[in-house]
Amino acid sequence: MDINEIARLAGVSRATVSRYLNNGYVSQEKRQLISRVIQETGYVPSQSAQQLRTGKTGLVGVVIPKVHSQSVARMLAGITEGFLGTEYHTLLSNTNNDPEEEIRCLRAFAERPRVDGVILIATVITDQHLEALRALTVPVVILGQKLEGFSCVYHNDYRATLDVARIAVRKAQHPAFIGVREDDVAAGAMRHKAFLDACHEAGIEPRPEQQVVGDFTVESGYLCCEQVMDAAPDTDAIVCATDDIALGALACLREYGHDVPNDVQVTGVGDSELSRILVPSLTSAHLFYKTSGYDATRILLKAMENGDEIPRLLKMGYETYARNSTL
Repeated sequence: MDINEIARLAGVSRATVSRYLNNGYVSQEKRQLISRVIQETGYVPSQSAQQLRTGKTGLVGVVIPKVHSQSVARMLAGITEGFLGTEYHTLLSNTNNDPEEEIRCLRAFAERPRVDGVILIATVITDQHLEALRALTVPVVILGQKLEGFSCVYHNDYRATLDVARIAVRKAQHPAFIGVREDDVAAGAMRHKAFLDACHEAGIEPRPEQQVVGDFTVESGYLCCEQVMDAAPDTDAIVCATDDIALGALACLREYGHDVPNDVQVTGVGDSELSRILVPSLTSAHLFYKTSGYDATRILLKAMENGDEIPRLLKMGYETYARNSTL
């Protein structure tokens, strides 16, 4: 079954069927005839033929740092929702937090374009990332970081963390911070800066041993909390860069017999579902991860369909929830 057979069965020309398949103008009468034949025969247009004709693959590359992150999962939910009802499907590349693998993925898209656009859920951006991004011949949207010269959808990491840190330090004298690597500007540098600014506003000078760097996992939160409490037993608040880190810190404090929040307050960032049902429930900032994924998709669709090359910057809002892990 091919386009010529569809035209014969519908009693129309091959050109009419071609216009129908490519969303061109076809009269309502002929559109109904063609549609009926396609439904009856189960005809599916050849992907390779469509690519040759339109120059489009119908695929969008999505590069993610990890699959087991709640924030990434929420962004992916928004991305896939944004493509529903369009001609595009996603091609997912999980890099397991390996910057070199991210660069290889981007270079592959540049050298052999098999996608019509790219969404990069970004963490660390190196000079090699920039080189690979600039070599892309298709539209790209950066999700999670602000990068000059590119369309970006990013979160207000500084203000969100500042709000929860203020809650923690208003009744604390010896606060601590568990963060992530600071070359991740959004989750690392911005959230750490927010903690320090909240402390300075309160007239508190946090000690070096109360500022530690881990990774994005619950296990890291546990180990870092243990490190902080061993080095500074008088710690009475722990501001965590993510909810997962905070979950690990809560587990550690519970195991060592510390009451939360009366002995030690704990805050997170991200407002994961688990943070709301914990005992005690976690004070956190809600970042609109799913909405950011959806918005990144809409920006990319406009660029792919209309050739819009103007970089778009979208900073997401946030909401702060004071719960039972703080006083």
